Formats: sequence, structure tokens, C-alpha cells
Amino acid sequence: MNSILFFLTPKAMCAYLYDDYTIRQALEKMESAGYAAIPILNHHGEYRGTLTEGDLLWAMKNMCYMDMRQAEARRIMEISRRKDNVPVRITASMHDLIERASHQNFVPVVDDYGAFIGLITRKAIIKYCYDQLFPED
Repeated sequence: MNSILFFLTPKAMCAYLYDDYTIRQALEKMESAGYAAIPILNHHGEYRGTLTEGDLLWAMKNMCYMDMRQAEARRIMEISRRKDNVPVRITASMHDLIERASHQNFVPVVDDYGAFIGLITRKAIIKYCYDQLFPED
């Protein structure tokens, strides 16, 4: 396996947030997508970071005082994020991909210009490894 593209979920099939979304928009998008963490992009398609349910929880407590009206007025880029999932370039090696996936549940993939082109889930990598180890199952 030489290319990480084998594992890629293309951007068109990914849920993501735009960096100018409000906290309320992010809550609604994450609820409908059903993910605990979701990439943040700007309107040029560049990867800006990762927002998690925990980040939103603490933002609601500390910034909005559990008031949904205030959640409509605050932007997600105002939120202190615990950590962003570190992206890899499309030309990254499998070694780099697996190293990143060992620390985060998905790895954003960007092109040479920093534009988000999709993501690779840890689940996809583990499934591939399982299929290689146990081809009869």
C-alpha cells in the first residue's frame, strides 16, 4: 500500500463546519451528523482545526451560560479548543498517516495549498489492517 488515497473519505462525503458558524449552528450540525469531532474549514476550503463535543460543552458553560440566544451570537473560532487534529498532506507516507491516526480518531488530508480534500478515519485503517491479517473472515 503506497498511497493514503485508498483510505480517503472525500470532502463531498464529510461533515464539516465553516469557521464563521455560530456555536448554535455547530451544535445543530454536529447533532445531525452524529460525530463527536468535526473539521473546521474556511470558505476557501482550507482546514482551520477540529471542534469537539467537549469544546462545545465548555463553550456553552463559559461563554453562553447555557443560553441558546447567546450561542447564536458567538462564533466557533472564539472557542478554546483542547486540540486540533493535525492534518497530513496528500503525499504523506503510510508511516506518517498511522502515526497521526494513533493520536486522533480522524486525520484531515490537505493538498499542497492547505485545502481540505477529505479525511481518513482510524476505523478505516484498522479495518484494512484486520483484513490483511485475517483475510478469511
